[in-house]
Amino acid sequence: MTHLLATDPETSATCQGHPFGLTHIPLSTLCYIVNMSENVSVRLEDGLAQRLRLRARAAGETLSDRLRRYADEGVRRDEHPLVTFRDGPTGRRAGIVGGPDVWEIVMWVEDLAAEEDSVAVLVEESALARAQVDAALRYRAMYPGEVDARIELHRQETAAASRS
Repeated sequence: MTHLLATDPETSATCQGHPFGLTHIPLSTLCYIVNMSENVSVRLEDGLAQRLRLRARAAGETLSDRLRRYADEGVRRDEHPLVTFRDGPTGRRAGIVGGPDVWEIVMWVEDLAAEEDSVAVLVEESALARAQVDAALRYRAMYPGEVDARIELHRQETAAASRS
């Protein structure tokens, strides 16, 4: 969301994309440009629609929620071919095909930050291929908040368990 606000009402500014076609507004006016969701209509074969409804219901989701998740994860898979998505005790998360979760790889690379080439050290000391580590780091670059939140959760839970 973009906000445009200033205190000098004498000045004006361009507000591109304003829903009412305003081109110049006083800067004392607040202009919101909101990224709205788009309604998309899709026709599905009856059998596919039934299977989707069944899966959504079993997970306690609406059909729309399930389709939205599938679309989002499908785009992410297209962008990151070595990444897949898994369910687990802490929810759904990105993982490397045939390997660990993305957040784990990123955390291990961070833990080796003192090394000259932390990625090379991780590949040498683990069963991971360089392509898997690189894929995890590329995914993290696109979705840092998601991956960093998983790492932080793990570190907090580990610290809490060691205090017990």
